Amino acid sequence: MAKLTKKKKEALSKFDKSREYPLNEAVSVIKDITFTKFDASVDVDVRLGVDPRKADQMVRGTVTLPHGLGKDVRVLVLCSPDKEQEAKDAGADHVGLDEYIKKIEGGWTDIDVVITMPTVMAKVGRLGRVLGPRGLMPNPKSGTVTLDVANAVKEVKAGKVDFKVDKTGIIHTSVGKASFTAEKLNDNARELINTLVKLRPASAKGTYIKSIYLSSTMSPSVMVDKNTFEN
Repeated sequence: MAKLTKKKKEALSKFDKSREYPLNEAVSVIKDITFTKFDASVDVDVRLGVDPRKADQMVRGTVTLPHGLGKDVRVLVLCSPDKEQEAKDAGADHVGLDEYIKKIEGGWTDIDVVITMPTVMAKVGRLGRVLGPRGLMPNPKSGTVTLDVANAVKEVKAGKVDFKVDKTGIIHTSVGKASFTAEKLNDNARELINTLVKLRPASAKGTYIKSIYLSSTMSPSVMVDKNTFEN
C-alpha cells in the first residue's frame, strides 16, 4: 500500500470521505484540501446508470460553463480558404487545412479542440486514428463540424465543454480552476450536472445518477449528494 504524504494526510483529515456533501459544501472542501503550487484543475466525475454499448444509451453533449474553464483553450480550425479569415477573427489559434493535416499525421496534437466543416470532412476523416484516441476528433453532435466556424470558435473560447460517457459509464470533465471562487465552481458544476440530468436516455432504467465525485489535481475526491439532482 502506498505511503500517504503529509499533505495527503492533512487533506483527508479535513473531511469525511464516506459522507455525501451538498455540492456547495463539496466545492468548499475541495478548495480547502488543494495544496498544489500550480493552479489545479477542478474535475467532476459522474457515474451514470447507462449501458454505453447500447446506441440509445450513449450520453453525449455539450455545456457552456457560466464562468468558463479558466484556461486558454487552443483551437485548430480545419477549413476551406474562404473561411480562414473568419476563424482567425473569431480567435482561433491555428487555421488551415492540408498543412495541418500533414502535421497531425506526423503526430502533432498540441491543441485542445479541433473545429472543421462538413465540406472538408473527407480529408479530415483520415485523422481519426490520431485524433480519436485523444478525444479531439470533430463531431457534428458537439458542434465542431459546422459551416459557422466563427461562432463555433467563440463558443469554445467562452467555455463550451464537450463531454461523452466512457465505456464504464462515467462522465469526466473539468469545471474550472482551484483559484475560482467557490460560487463560480458551484455554478459551473451545477450547470454540467443539470445538463446531464436533461440528457437521460428514455431507455435508461433505474437510478440514472449513481455517484458524483468532485476533485482537483492530486487531491482526494469528495462525494457529492446525488439525490439533489435526480429527476
